[in-house]
Amino acid sequence: MWLRPPRNWLAEGGAGGYAILMKRVIPCLLLAMTAVHSDELKPYPPAEEGMTRHVLQLEKRDKEQDAKVEIIVGKTVMTDGVNRHFFGGKLEQRTIEGWGYTYHILPVLGPMAGTLMGVPGGKEPVETFVQVGGEPYLVRYNSKLPLVVYVPEGCEVRYRIWNAPTETQKIPEG
Repeated sequence: MWLRPPRNWLAEGGAGGYAILMKRVIPCLLLAMTAVHSDELKPYPPAEEGMTRHVLQLEKRDKEQDAKVEIIVGKTVMTDGVNRHFFGGKLEQRTIEGWGYTYHILPVLGPMAGTLMGVPGGKEPVETFVQVGGEPYLVRYNSKLPLVVYVPEGCEVRYRIWNAPTETQKIPEG
């Protein structure tokens, strides 16, 4: 039983048990987590040249049907800190043939555009996360499958969880 700590590890301040935990248990757990993670990604193709694959495994939660995940793709760039900026592009949902699983892809990151308000003199440029423009890209919350997103190299993928309230409201006739 090489995973069992010595009998007196608590009496010795836990140092022996801690060493066993760090040297034996943690690496085994990490290896097991990696194996599960790579098996879950087996149906998903590797990223093509010039693209990167981002994977999010959502936590299980009650009433997943009441939640959505917003996928936000963009880049951190220097801006003037005054104007609103966005990148061109459109996320697409695709299905893996033979599996029925979906993934999301931004084939091309378009040029950056923005408003043209005047910038006060002496205003220093600021580092800003600039996202792809358009409506929020919401997908169903599903903890059973990984959320896989392919984007051009240099892009960041962020997310936000949206929750619906449990109570509904009636719309009056009119």
